[in-house]
Amino acid sequence: MQKIIICLAALVAFSCAEKKKVTTPESSKIEIGERWSEEKAWDWYNEQPWLVGANFNPSSAINQLEFWQAETFDLETIDRELKWSSDLGMNLHRVYLHNLLWEQDSVGFLNRLDEYLKISDSHGIKTMFVLLDDVWHPIPKLGKQPNPMPHIHNSGWVQAPGAEILGDTTRHKELKGYIKGVLKRFAEDDRVLVWDVYNEPDNVAGQPGRKELELKDKQKYSLALLKKVMHWSREVNPSQPLTSGIWRGEVSNWGTLDSLPDVDRYMIENSDVISFHAYNNDMDVVKQKIQELKKYGRPLLCTEYMARTNGNFFENMLPILKENKIAAINWGFVSGKSNTIYPWKSWDSTFTAEPKVWFHDILRKDGTPFRQEEVDLIKEMTAVE
Repeated sequence: MQKIIICLAALVAFSCAEKKKVTTPESSKIEIGERWSEEKAWDWYNEQPWLVGANFNPSSAINQLEFWQAETFDLETIDRELKWSSDLGMNLHRVYLHNLLWEQDSVGFLNRLDEYLKISDSHGIKTMFVLLDDVWHPIPKLGKQPNPMPHIHNSGWVQAPGAEILGDTTRHKELKGYIKGVLKRFAEDDRVLVWDVYNEPDNVAGQPGRKELELKDKQKYSLALLKKVMHWSREVNPSQPLTSGIWRGEVSNWGTLDSLPDVDRYMIENSDVISFHAYNNDMDVVKQKIQELKKYGRPLLCTEYMARTNGNFFENMLPILKENKIAAINWGFVSGKSNTIYPWKSWDSTFTAEPKVWFHDILRKDGTPFRQEEVDLIKEMTAVE
């Protein structure tokens, strides 16, 4: 009898141990969402109006950090400028975030995002948040941001996460909380229309004072991080689609995966909807981009365009994008601290006054347009038929 009791006790202990083993966090699996099917992507897209808007950064902010840090979060300017956008008929803005804001004050940061979304929603504008960015200054720093360099395009814009984290793959995991935290907060929020998880991965800063700080072999680090970010995003599995936009390379290769660089191929293969940039002066090239990307059978969003001194205007771009029902999101809205009325080449040229022809942006700080004809065209083309 004693042997039977001992055996039963051992069996119970073993059973309990097995149950405990099954439920430990280390052995549990996180359910990972899958890339949307083409059918799901089109069902989502066909519910949308023609999406038109701008990459929005308030004129009072030189970069993402000044936009969102508590001390410089400028609700008055944001509200005023979003109303102007709504008055033009815009219904979607692409808005950049930064991982350092999460590290600084995750709760406050999320609350400020919510405040922004309340204002944007009140003006009938949806939001595409951009989580990471490989463009411009490789060393971002919290706190007071630098003053604009006179007559220089985007002198204060910063990369996210920047070279220090990007170039150390053991530190990539530091971004997991940020990516998943922001996505989880707004995963079911219909004010957020789409997520751009990583802007222009592998873009290399070439400006004086920037290129010396840039990573060598950046592509391998950007691709490694992009894969992790997409995986973390799929773990959250938000109700909105995910994308990361193709932005470079020989256009004739865009529709052939095997001929694309590894980063570009991964973006195409893992985005729910396909996004791209088009600053070309030749509209035949723009049309070719569209035809090549249509081969992938998914909705298309042009998330950056309009560079006047490149020959890329609202007049020649908007009709093409509208005809194909491609989202049209130009760079820049109100001229301000980013100085994007100056061209990219302003880093290598000497400007001493406002350029006669603005590169980006639509309105001055008082709301008056750079070109009335452009404003009239945007209103005409966004008018509900």
